[in-house]
Amino acid sequence: MSARFSLASLVLLLALLFAGAAQAVKPDEVLADPALEARARLLSEGLRCMVCQNQSIDESDADLARDLRILVRQRLVAGDTDRQVMDYIVSRYGEFVLLKPRFSPRNSLLWGTPVILLLVGGIFIVLTTRSRRSLATKALSAEEQAALDRMLSD
Repeated sequence: MSARFSLASLVLLLALLFAGAAQAVKPDEVLADPALEARARLLSEGLRCMVCQNQSIDESDADLARDLRILVRQRLVAGDTDRQVMDYIVSRYGEFVLLKPRFSPRNSLLWGTPVILLLVGGIFIVLTTRSRRSLATKALSAEEQAALDRMLSD
């Protein structure tokens, strides 16, 4: 029983480890030049499948992802640099096609919001702590204590 359980656990672990390694790139898409193919793979790992949205085009089986993989390879064969290929794809499909969006003034608020929220939260905590310290009760002066005693004795 224990040996069967450990063998099943090992098979499951290996299946999970290699599940992410499955690629959707078809053999007819692969470039003959290994250097260009490596560049194409690297670029397509950074491009979002517009159908699946949480997968790169390298992992997706969608027809649009296949078209994008072919387009990337065509641009590389035409002599484009990696930057030119990415700029071309972004110009056609928009910034959303990038899995890791570029930093630009247009999306700086998106990138800066977490930092701004942390700063505002920190300032709020500091001010709240200071105001609570100042509200702490202080000992009554002798005159105040005497006035209080008179009020309570009456």
